[in-house]
Amino acid sequence: MRLLLDTHVYLWSVTDDRKLTTAARKLILDADDVFVSSASIWEASIKAGLGKLDVDVNLLVSEIEASGFSELPVRAVHAAMVRDLPDIHRDPFDRLLVAQALSEPLRLVTSDGHLSKYTDLVITV
Repeated sequence: MRLLLDTHVYLWSVTDDRKLTTAARKLILDADDVFVSSASIWEASIKAGLGKLDVDVNLLVSEIEASGFSELPVRAVHAAMVRDLPDIHRDPFDRLLVAQALSEPLRLVTSDGHLSKYTDLVITV
């Protein structure tokens, strides 16, 4: 299985947060490939700059590879697909992650139940 981690799931994974359930950890460990979107790093960087997130963004970047994950860059096809998504969720980062999951295709791992309204590629943990 090929996974794309939502931003908060990646943060929980890197910080070993208890919010990441045992089932979610197993899902990530058992996956064939795990991706982290460059959009997630962008989102974390913006939130850190605004004081809404206390995180070392450079550590997040280095932990992608250190965790055995792969970076998924934002491509033009991903950005274009956002336009075609139904207006279910207003968060631009979440919408971009859904578009990436649909384009690649990848299973999007999130705790945001709203995202499952887009596609059955979403795994809510």
